[in-house]
Amino acid sequence: MFAFSPSDGGDKRESYRDLVVAALALTDGESDGVANMANLAALIWTMLPDLNWAGFYRVLPGTAGLVLGPFIGKPACIRIAHGAGVCGTAAATGTTQCVADVHAFPGHIACDADSRSELVVPVLRDGTVVAVIDLDSPAPARFDADDVAGIEALAQAIAARIQF
Repeated sequence: MFAFSPSDGGDKRESYRDLVVAALALTDGESDGVANMANLAALIWTMLPDLNWAGFYRVLPGTAGLVLGPFIGKPACIRIAHGAGVCGTAAATGTTQCVADVHAFPGHIACDADSRSELVVPVLRDGTVVAVIDLDSPAPARFDADDVAGIEALAQAIAARIQF
């Protein structure tokens, strides 16, 4: 049994180190990438405050975009073209997108009207984007440089464990 919980809210960097350690423990020895993404979405939801959506979009071989993966939050768009919205931009460019005001992002795809800010981090395997981690918040400017560094560290740590 796992009993993960958020840290006391002190040092955000330490909280992200705890998240990565928990993610590696949770996925240790499990080869099913979808099961790992489902548990990771739940872990992120449990350990990070002020989210209204946390999950994955996957790049499936032979497709020209992203397909919804495991998540927690309101129902979401099933397919997102590369370059469309925050997730599609992260996938197309291979770069993290940290958006303080999603309504100001050109082409933003509004799956949940309550979302105000978003952080999308590509998951790279052998230099290729295989998925993105998508976090939405109802708080404007919820994500900062520590969140970017923390979720990028998570993406790097779990890249080999979300094969599908």
